[in-house]
Amino acid sequence: MNPLAAELNESLAQHSPHALEMLSDLGKNLFFPKGILTQSAEAKEKATKFNATIGIATENGGPMYLSCIQDKLTGFDPKDIYPYAPPAGKPELRALWREKMLRENPSQVGKHFSSPIVTNALTHGLSIVADMFVDKGDHLILPDMLWGNYNLTFGTCSGAIVKKYPTFTATGGFDVDAFKATLQNSAEEKGKVIVLLNFPNNPSGYTPTVAEGDALVAAIKEVAEGGCNVVAITDDAYFGLFYEDSLKESLFGKLANLHPRILTIKLDGATKEEFVWGFRTGFITFADGNDYENAPVMNALEKKAMGIIRARISNCPHPSQTFVIEALRSPDFLKQKEEKFQIMRGRALKTKEVLDSGKYEKAWDYYPFNSGYFMCLKLKTVDSEKLRVHLLEKYGVGAISTTKTDLRIAFSCIAEQDIPELFDIIYKGVQDLA
Repeated sequence: MNPLAAELNESLAQHSPHALEMLSDLGKNLFFPKGILTQSAEAKEKATKFNATIGIATENGGPMYLSCIQDKLTGFDPKDIYPYAPPAGKPELRALWREKMLRENPSQVGKHFSSPIVTNALTHGLSIVADMFVDKGDHLILPDMLWGNYNLTFGTCSGAIVKKYPTFTATGGFDVDAFKATLQNSAEEKGKVIVLLNFPNNPSGYTPTVAEGDALVAAIKEVAEGGCNVVAITDDAYFGLFYEDSLKESLFGKLANLHPRILTIKLDGATKEEFVWGFRTGFITFADGNDYENAPVMNALEKKAMGIIRARISNCPHPSQTFVIEALRSPDFLKQKEEKFQIMRGRALKTKEVLDSGKYEKAWDYYPFNSGYFMCLKLKTVDSEKLRVHLLEKYGVGAISTTKTDLRIAFSCIAEQDIPELFDIIYKGVQDLA
């Protein structure tokens, strides 16, 4: 083991031994090297005559660039576009995102957590979590309505065993009892579990009520009190898109500093929150189980996360970080976000209005939804994959088949006035096949 990794592990052992236990074998071996990047950082501060460290080309006192590119980006200083960004992300962006989290999540106020580290969007954050905390055979607790990429990231790539529980009760609420039973069974079997909470949920478009959210947190605390280590991940990809009665903030704040055996990790990003999917800018934030400022633990986890970023991709794109900083600092940012939110909310409520019309009750039911981008139909008479293909080939309509009965509809990309026609066409497709 590298001495730097051993040093970080010793710090964890002293200040949060359960956090050390939760690390994977790879996680225990991770460290951030004191190599080129560290030496370059020192040179940036002190090399006043010549700086011959970092591997970029310079010209006229700044980074070298092509005019055919810069001519399209004249609103930005070349120094904020072309050089490498720091491995953990631009400090200004990390600070602005932390402020944003505190503003939008009241339960995080007064809690102790790390500075957000910039990731190459949220999927990269999931990969970091898998590398740092998942060993082959570890249990990952997920609802049966889940984003399929979790299977690839945690199962195929890291060897986790996915333990699913029913997402909804027969009456339409979030099935907290099923979650609790699955969690307890894995806790008793393994002594360590990874819990992934994705709200608003993809594919269902559901966010729990405040009571349901509190019950999920209580269930996690209960198994921790029973001696199980819990890595609790909040996948907040669609954060802020809450249209009806539900939680209006991430469960990260309620889980942070809750119990020494609970390590909480928040994954979020500008990707969907600020409608900049192609920018690939996300964040990973850690909170341990101690109810006091535990800087050595946060430092160790940040250094290990920076180590895996350095090993896998070196650092995240610089231009998109600059663009997001400009957005967060804009006086029009909140107003423009609210305008887009209202468009999205209108589409969600129109979808529910159309589905509640009674026109389609022989063809399908629909799962509860109150947030995010999606909703799911539960088909009664036809196979969802056959319907998907038929809709595509006959009507030019695309949807996603997730199970034999479930068809995911992204109302996020359908204009409100077109939603009635969309479901009429889907209904025709069902009648064609029935």
